[in-house]
Amino acid sequence: MIQRLKRIEGQVRGLQRMVEEEQSCSEILTQVAAARAALGGVAKAIFTTHSKACIQQALDDDGSMEAVEDLLQSLSHLIK
Repeated sequence: MIQRLKRIEGQVRGLQRMVEEEQSCSEILTQVAAARAALGGVAKAIFTTHSKACIQQALDDDGSMEAVEDLLQSLSHLIK
């Protein structure tokens, strides 16, 4: 996960450089789309791990709604 975030950081730095160098809008937007997609992938991976933990906690706690509510809260942040 850290490696993926470092790659995204590099993409964002590249975007900054592209803007400073006044490269074409279409090239910049292409790179923005790539960075957004990469961040989306990280978010999905983190959400998947978190979901599994919440579900396991709910099962371990005999159907605890607190863990389910935590999961739903995380989902709402992801889909905003």
